[in-house]
Amino acid sequence: MSATLGSIISKLEPDWSIKIIERLDELALESSNPWNNAGTGHAAYCELNYTPEKNGTMTSEKAVTINQQYFTSREFWSLLVGAGELPEPERFINTVPHLTFVQGADNVAFLKRRWELLKAEPAFADMQFSDDPAIIAEWAPALVVGRDVDEKIAATYMPIGTDVDFGALTNLLVDGLRGNGAEVTLGTEVIDLRQQRDGVWQILSRKRSGEDRGRKSVTRARFVFVGAGGRALTLLQKAKIPEIRGYGGFPISGQFLRTDNPEVVAKHQAKVYGKASVGAPPMSVPHLDTRVVNGKKWLMFGPYAGFSPKYLKHGSYLDLFSSLRLHNILPMLAVARDNFDLVTYLVGQVLAPRRKKFAELTKFFPEAESKDWELITAGQRVQVMKRDAKRGGVLQMGTEVISKADGTIAGLLGASPGATVAVPVMLDVLKRCFPTRYDDWSARLGELMPDFGKRVNDSAEEAEHVLTATNERLGLHPQR
Repeated sequence: MSATLGSIISKLEPDWSIKIIERLDELALESSNPWNNAGTGHAAYCELNYTPEKNGTMTSEKAVTINQQYFTSREFWSLLVGAGELPEPERFINTVPHLTFVQGADNVAFLKRRWELLKAEPAFADMQFSDDPAIIAEWAPALVVGRDVDEKIAATYMPIGTDVDFGALTNLLVDGLRGNGAEVTLGTEVIDLRQQRDGVWQILSRKRSGEDRGRKSVTRARFVFVGAGGRALTLLQKAKIPEIRGYGGFPISGQFLRTDNPEVVAKHQAKVYGKASVGAPPMSVPHLDTRVVNGKKWLMFGPYAGFSPKYLKHGSYLDLFSSLRLHNILPMLAVARDNFDLVTYLVGQVLAPRRKKFAELTKFFPEAESKDWELITAGQRVQVMKRDAKRGGVLQMGTEVISKADGTIAGLLGASPGATVAVPVMLDVLKRCFPTRYDDWSARLGELMPDFGKRVNDSAEEAEHVLTATNERLGLHPQR
């Protein structure tokens, strides 16, 4: 998110100075790292939680919105590729079909309803549905081989899906920022933020590594973006902005099974999402993914939820407790009261032995063998909780921007869909924080991105135009 915001600002205001302060010794070692997140571009092709069904009625608005947001991000990346500022796009984005896979008669009927709903939308016109094991085997053989022939299964298939390595993308974006004069300070932790009477922020930081370890310094800035992953909550609390009152965060850790065995990887070339367990949060929906990291293909399955009080993978065990305030304790307790099924799910996941976790994989990949897979610890996710007038507190799914009324500071809380919608979310930050400049910037963005602001889902022609243009620049070649 931070690298994206910096890249957009450098295009709009090339004379502005930009400084990035990173607490670790390298960039993108937390949630942006390819092994710490779900990775693939969340275009809403395969994620069932983006088409909720309530009282027999399914809606597509969220899926259409997220799809549009993702294509806005893709368009910005393709612009930078075209300008030579993002070299070798295959380092961060590759074509990987997206599938949804379900088992059981009720789930098959549910998935068919979802397909019938989405295929009417221009952006989803290429989506295919089948409950024929032979056809599903053509799309993703590992899902079918070794499965009981009498089992009811179904899948939807989108050939135009992608896999994104956000760690590589982050580093490439920051390399571009450095080339345009941005200052990048690594191994440096922000320990306090204070706003002066003139509105300028003083950011107190301390070196965590190197010869000058422990040295403190102050940076002055007219605008601050807190893109600190799970730690954004505590940093916004340190800044004492009124808008953060009532917000809390519950950390959820994750694990994945992965393999780089070429014979196993060759059996599955797709991203496949299933249906979440009862009580599972959206970020814990099971999925079996082809991942491309440093030019090498892997398979990854998960996530398995766990618990750690850390807000970052490289954080402190005191993170959760240090974020507690009088104004957020009651909302957090209210969320715990209303989400007992989530608590039960997390406890079950934490206590589950490896054999039980591996059994979940075999529901997707019947012929998987334990010896081929290793269990890795992924990154931390901080689920946002906030005050609610009726219920006391609610669990907030998705990402949420918090900004001070004067527009001098903003931060991002939340998880999925995360980095895939980075560009539209950061444009929202600019609109909130620089309202008097945004109209002029919109015109400039229109020059930079000729299709900026156009709705991919407005017509089949528009969807085809945007998809073709970005695919060509990004070097993507889906088999349609």
